[in-house]
Amino acid sequence: MQLASSSLRSEGTQDGWAAHLALRFARRGPRTALVHRRHQGPLKVQRPFYPEGDLCHLYLLHPPGGLVGGDRLRIEVEVEAGAAAMLTTPGAAKFYRSLGPSAEQHQVLRISDRASLEWLPQENILFPGANALLSTRIDLSAAARFIGWEISCLGLPANGQRFESGRADLQLRIDRDGEPLLWDRLRVQGADDLDGLSSLRGMPVVGTLIATGADEETLQLARAAASPDDRTLLGITRIDDLLVARALGQATDQVRAKLTAIWASIRPALLGRPATPPRIWAT
Repeated sequence: MQLASSSLRSEGTQDGWAAHLALRFARRGPRTALVHRRHQGPLKVQRPFYPEGDLCHLYLLHPPGGLVGGDRLRIEVEVEAGAAAMLTTPGAAKFYRSLGPSAEQHQVLRISDRASLEWLPQENILFPGANALLSTRIDLSAAARFIGWEISCLGLPANGQRFESGRADLQLRIDRDGEPLLWDRLRVQGADDLDGLSSLRGMPVVGTLIATGADEETLQLARAAASPDDRTLLGITRIDDLLVARALGQATDQVRAKLTAIWASIRPALLGRPATPPRIWAT
């Protein structure tokens, strides 16, 4: 295992942090090990946990607790053949108001054949006036398995603060052997993007769950697990073996509960494991 760290400000920005975290998982004997870890700036991980025996649970940490204009975070994860990992975060990622520069977080996840990754971070909270770019790219080999989500809250709905003065660019891309499976992008700037019938319909929380290896039975399991209600709109579909669940809601806990229910229902079928939530979710 390699470990290097530094606390340098981003080149070319006056106040922003430049942080980079690279992780690699591999099968070592009866379980998956974190075999490579490299970080620069305020991005770290806690020690791995093994509540399921072979599967590696790992928590990603951003000690400052939030991003401001000029911050640049990059996370790279590689899961080698035969390895299995679950990654989450201990709390929400916060994007604070910016006077101009964007705050960016880029995530690249690579999963090899016969490997699996569960990517289950807690939500992103974009404060009014934030200028945020969030991108997640997932590169799959042919027989790789993936279940993951992205949840973003635009504004502070619990305090009645709408995201009317900021900018959000949310990007999600998943490829298999270099061929695109899903490229998704949401841009929000101003009330029209928040309220339009063809946009967010006045709902500040948006979530997307993706799972590979799905069949018709998986689709029915997902639909049975989380039905929409008057505070959450939910759509679940399947594109070949790619399950896509999209949610719009009034509160992050409601959207996260819907996606968690879907994850718990399909995990046994897709990964051969019962639903075992990360311990940090209970704290």
